[in-house]
Amino acid sequence: MHILFIGYGKTSQRAAKQLFQQGHQITTISRSPKSDGFASHLIQDIHQLDLSEVAPIDAVYVLLSPENSTVEAYQRTFVDSIAPAVHALKNHPVKKVIVVSSSRVYGENAGERIDDETCPQPGDAQGQVLLNMETLWQQAYPSQCVIVRPTGIYGTSVARMIKLAETTKTYPKLHWSNRIHIDDLAAFLAHLLHVEQAEKSYICSNSQPLPLHEVIQWFQQQLALPALVLESDVPSGKRIYASRMQAMGFELQHPNCFEDYLALLGEFR
Repeated sequence: MHILFIGYGKTSQRAAKQLFQQGHQITTISRSPKSDGFASHLIQDIHQLDLSEVAPIDAVYVLLSPENSTVEAYQRTFVDSIAPAVHALKNHPVKKVIVVSSSRVYGENAGERIDDETCPQPGDAQGQVLLNMETLWQQAYPSQCVIVRPTGIYGTSVARMIKLAETTKTYPKLHWSNRIHIDDLAAFLAHLLHVEQAEKSYICSNSQPLPLHEVIQWFQQQLALPALVLESDVPSGKRIYASRMQAMGFELQHPNCFEDYLALLGEFR
């Protein structure tokens, strides 16, 4: 198959490499030059996409990142890019479109349990933009589109967690956090290409919600820093479970984040 990646960052690169190793042809669209030898790289503005000179495309992965976290940047990146992409793809024999969204479409923030049967109800404008993006892609490709909603992606660096460990003396609430290793996310994205009767959407998470203060405390213990004090056990955040991913039997290679954090700490030191 000839597979197009619209947006080519760390996750795309990992998924594309797996698909190339399976024998697929890869073309990518991004804003900056890329050096992977296994793919054809095109530098284009996604708002003026031109695929007229590209060989027939069988499948599309959409993994975009806004330049900043403002609502305007979200709108421009995630929503305003859809019509040009659909127009550019109209003469291609697209059989599957896999769009990476976010668990941010779930606005719950009091420790609620979320799974794939939970109806998305965004809690902020950025979450609403992401849900709008999902809807527009599904409308453009009703039978081909699959939405993937990752939780927090980890696995490339622990610099942020080290900074939190060094600077956090107290934590205000019992805040539930959720994560998926970048390699597991990439493997799941590659796996979805071959799923014939796919669901319309999938949460992608390791299904092991953790109170964030406990994760920070773990880092503080590893770094011999004073442990933070939890000020209140009032819950916030949400507990996310990838029920459809589990039901299909997809096996995670990184089920325990602390083993990964330990390995990354070893590299950091």
